[in-house]
Amino acid sequence: MHSGTSLTVLSEEEQLLQSTVRRFAAETVAPLVRPMEEAAQYAPGLLEKLAELGLLAIEVPEEYGGAAGSFFESILAVEALAEVDPAVALIVDIQNTLSVNALLRWGTPEQHRHWLPQMAAGMLCSYALSEAGSGSDAFAMESRAERTADGYRLHGRKLWISNAREAGLFLVFANLDPAAGYRGISAFLVPKGTPGLTVGRLEHKMGICASSTCEVLLDDCHVPADALLGEEGKGYRIAIEVLNEGRIGIGAQLLGLAGGAWKHAARYAQQRRQFGRAIAEFQAVQFELAEMATQIEAARLMVYNAARRKDAGLPFVTEAAMTKYFVSQVAESVASRCVEIFGGNGFVRDYPAEKYFRDSKIGKIYEGTSNMQLMTIARQLLADPIAP
Repeated sequence: MHSGTSLTVLSEEEQLLQSTVRRFAAETVAPLVRPMEEAAQYAPGLLEKLAELGLLAIEVPEEYGGAAGSFFESILAVEALAEVDPAVALIVDIQNTLSVNALLRWGTPEQHRHWLPQMAAGMLCSYALSEAGSGSDAFAMESRAERTADGYRLHGRKLWISNAREAGLFLVFANLDPAAGYRGISAFLVPKGTPGLTVGRLEHKMGICASSTCEVLLDDCHVPADALLGEEGKGYRIAIEVLNEGRIGIGAQLLGLAGGAWKHAARYAQQRRQFGRAIAEFQAVQFELAEMATQIEAARLMVYNAARRKDAGLPFVTEAAMTKYFVSQVAESVASRCVEIFGGNGFVRDYPAEKYFRDSKIGKIYEGTSNMQLMTIARQLLADPIAP
């Protein structure tokens, strides 16, 4: 499919990264997709291979073992992986757009020296924000933090935490001062194995099945004072700003998903024969593929634009919300049409179409539902007298 760089031409370094990750996805990830899907877990050694390629610390400085790349390069990597498996792309997305970003921006030099080399070497950090009663209303969380003589004690139950089974570190949000409302929320770096932290039940999901989604239990979990990320009461700001960037990452994941589904649909349409010719020769199928490609091109421009704005230090909150909202629609639409082009074969697991369709649905839900994106867009635009 057309590479779609009419918004912004990729530099030589960006093109090299994109081609390298696409080759890795095709040669290393593709053979593992179905086994990982059926086992509902990542293949042994996959994290190490992602780390060797530098994909778990794209923006981390070289002195800590990272690639010293840009946010846009993280987006390119997520997109390229998602073309083959959105579940594997989610590892790179969460690690870079959420975890590394939070640590780079709010971590102390000591926290950088301690955690970033480990993350670059393959340790995943899981983002533990959501709870049973605080999904879209994330700051209604009931998890609590209490000061102790030498640190903090954490109590609570987190739900729907991605990569929890594989994580070696958890970025946990808990309220240190409930009377202050969301201004009491603080963020803590909690290593796996800390007494009182338990990874609980694994969720059995519709899609992205290889990615673990678990509850994380905090029962009198004691952490030292230097586990605090940023300042006390600033957790809400960390969560908001990181999620604004993370939505661009989810847009990249869904963009890659749509691109992968299109490629499979186009290939199948050229191979499948009915009435004596390939179904790609029928105008109805050609129009389907053309409309899908047009949607993907529009989505790519939105993802790339939002990422470039972030790297340039320009306002991007509205663009990120628009990207998450629009690209999630495109991914679901393209994946659904892919199933239809495959016909009966699109409905069975012997072919890739049904997995893309199942994987696409979460795009409208996690890291901010579509309704929450629309709310953000409306508020941002109405606050600007000259928008859009």
